[in-house]
Amino acid sequence: MDSIQKELLEAVAGLHEIPAGAYNIRANGESAARNTTANIDIVSKTDVSGIDIKIKAGTKKESVHIPVLLSQSGLEEMVYNDFYIGDDCDVVIVAGCGIHNGGDAASRHDGIHRFFVGKNAHVKYVEKHYGSGDGKGERIMNPQTEVDLGENSEMEMEMVQIKGVDSTVRTTKASLKKGAKLVVIERLMTHGNQRAESKFDVDLNGVDSSANIISRAVARDNSVQIFKSVINGNAKCSGHTECDAIIMDNANISAIPEITANNPDAALIHEAAIGKIAGEQIIKLMTLGLTEKEAEEEIVNGFLK
Repeated sequence: MDSIQKELLEAVAGLHEIPAGAYNIRANGESAARNTTANIDIVSKTDVSGIDIKIKAGTKKESVHIPVLLSQSGLEEMVYNDFYIGDDCDVVIVAGCGIHNGGDAASRHDGIHRFFVGKNAHVKYVEKHYGSGDGKGERIMNPQTEVDLGENSEMEMEMVQIKGVDSTVRTTKASLKKGAKLVVIERLMTHGNQRAESKFDVDLNGVDSSANIISRAVARDNSVQIFKSVINGNAKCSGHTECDAIIMDNANISAIPEITANNPDAALIHEAAIGKIAGEQIIKLMTLGLTEKEAEEEIVNGFLK
């Protein structure tokens, strides 16, 4: 990998070098590096571009890294990745996409990740998106995530996009069986003329299933954000969706939460709050020696942690 690709790898996967354990690194439309383990197998698809990740039942304290790096201006790709996670697993999956565009043509990565999670499994999934480069070409990412959670399984999803992505539509769909639990934390910042749309659609089908969808967002300059969250309670279950956003400059934010109870024992809550940074917060930090701009940055960084 060249220096640009190494910078992207660090930004989206926190890696300074090739990781231990299972991994598949995709660079400019091709597999750049791959490793499997005794418990985690990675196989290229034969009908479409993408991979199958198969994790054996009972696998504990192992990780999979599958970052995607684009440093070639004008490259567009569509990738399909399927995860088959066996019963009683406890694993971490780190994904994400970094695009460096130094040219005039748009670079675009669209990806569909499907998760089939077995019974009593625990999965932590981290997905980060990042863009860089001083070219005029757009950096476009449209990730789609589909989750099927087995009985008494848990999935924690950390989804982060805080810099450099010009256009994105982020779609997440989930179906939960008996006792399954889903927690999603989204952190999102847009600036300039960027546009970001987040869509969540969760079906709580099993008894005692639960979902907690939380979005923390900051919109700056002339950027636009749309947050849509739908939770359907189809059994005795609990669901919560929340959007908390800071709006700055001439930005625009829409929050559209929707909850539907199709069972009398479904307990569902939605919350949405959009507002600017309070003046007293800025003044307090300025009394400590920060400039107004530094105070704003400190508040925004703390909000997105």
